[in-house]
Amino acid sequence: MSIIKSKIRTIPDYPKPGIQFRDITSLLIDPEGLKLTIGSFVNRYQNQGITKVAGIEARGFIFGAALAFQLGIGFVPIRKKGKLPGETLSQEYALEYGVDHIEIHKDAARPGDKFLIMDDLIATGGTLIASIQLIKKLGADVHEAAVIVDLPDLGGSAKIEKELKIPIFSLCSFEGD
Repeated sequence: MSIIKSKIRTIPDYPKPGIQFRDITSLLIDPEGLKLTIGSFVNRYQNQGITKVAGIEARGFIFGAALAFQLGIGFVPIRKKGKLPGETLSQEYALEYGVDHIEIHKDAARPGDKFLIMDDLIATGGTLIASIQLIKKLGADVHEAAVIVDLPDLGGSAKIEKELKIPIFSLCSFEGD
């Protein structure tokens, strides 16, 4: 959506030279942009039988919780290792220089749950892949993953759709640069 895309600022050379950082905080502070973003997700998912929305730390919490509230369903946080207080399952994923872990509460899902996973952006897909794996370990299904921004040149969305057979829905994409 061009209106949403126009409200996302690009910060050059952040966090390091050569990176074009797509900053959604400019979208968050814009009432029209925030309403349009949440409304677009509600319109897409309101009649798809989703039972839970999982949000990936941290910006996935913002949109995922708002969407879950609007749909009248539960919200499940997926967090960095050591941040959840109860019993958790952990999943490793690759970083540019090393690995990290994300976790989900063991009681966050049951077989038969139908999840939507939310994050703000997909680049290489590492955290989304790990999130999909966590939800599947709990015996639940992943209906789709939704993001505001796709960076298709980094290959994450194509990898998830091809290898994991999970559709990716994005409101806009930034190609190149």
